[in-house]
Amino acid sequence: MAQLLIVYHSRTGGSAQMAQAAAEGARGEVETVLLAADQATPDDLLRADGYIFVAPENLATLSGAMKEFFDRCFYPVLGRIEGRPYAQMICAGTDGQGAARQLARIATGWRLREVQPAMIVCTHAQTPEAILAPKAIPDDTLDDCRALGQAIGAGVAMGIF
Repeated sequence: MAQLLIVYHSRTGGSAQMAQAAAEGARGEVETVLLAADQATPDDLLRADGYIFVAPENLATLSGAMKEFFDRCFYPVLGRIEGRPYAQMICAGTDGQGAARQLARIATGWRLREVQPAMIVCTHAQTPEAILAPKAIPDDTLDDCRALGQAIGAGVAMGIF
């Protein structure tokens, strides 16, 4: 059975909610593995047939923990996962474009195939208190995350990506 790997990092809960919703959507379509970035390994990447990467944007880039996942796994899988499909979801206080561009550049280095434009969820957190506060992603946005998971999962399961 085909496998979809969802790797995420979340400090205040927003990205975790998005990743869990995507996993819920994908589970009916494909074997789905949901892993926190600090738990994901190169072997997990090699076993999977497709990926969803979910991260917060911190200081206009990927969170440090998500970047550390990519740093740790990049070279061990380089040249071994080319052409596999991926999508990304970014939880951001503003536009999220910096993190999305950074993740896309990493995926380009792996020669992954983007099959969905980046989903960026803006929480509008602008003050230190709002940035550090636990996040609650709206239900309609989580429905969109489930739909993305279902679509990527179905595409991986059917081999259309």
